[in-house]
Amino acid sequence: MIIQISENYQVVCERINTKYGFRHEAKLFVNGVFEKKAKCKYYNRTWESYEFDTVLLDLAEKTGIKEIEEFVKNRTSDDNTDFLKAISNIAKLGEIFCEDQKSKNDWKERMLKAGLENKGLIMPEDWDQLSEAEKERRLNAAIKSIS
Repeated sequence: MIIQISENYQVVCERINTKYGFRHEAKLFVNGVFEKKAKCKYYNRTWESYEFDTVLLDLAEKTGIKEIEEFVKNRTSDDNTDFLKAISNIAKLGEIFCEDQKSKNDWKERMLKAGLENKGLIMPEDWDQLSEAEKERRLNAAIKSIS
């Protein structure tokens, strides 16, 4: 993915599969010349509101270029915010409608999948082997990230 930050700044972002998961890399080009690279490693799915947010913010911190940070902040405040908040609120209803932890987790998982599956949501391969407590922790983190 190529992101034009400003007239002078362009960032090329990539997802690269690794032996233990994947990583995101962001390469900064200033006036077409490579300047700096940032990377973030993931062993499971990232719960970013937008793909590459974390690596872009890392690149902004490494370079001190405020335009990159502003790009990320502005991108998360567009029309998708209402959509993501709606999914988050519906997923949270599992705490009210369901009685036991497994039912609550199943509800949250179904709602996230229904709302985000076409927007890049990928459940970890070992999801079914995780404890209900770990599923709850991860689902709540995902819901919080889109709230």
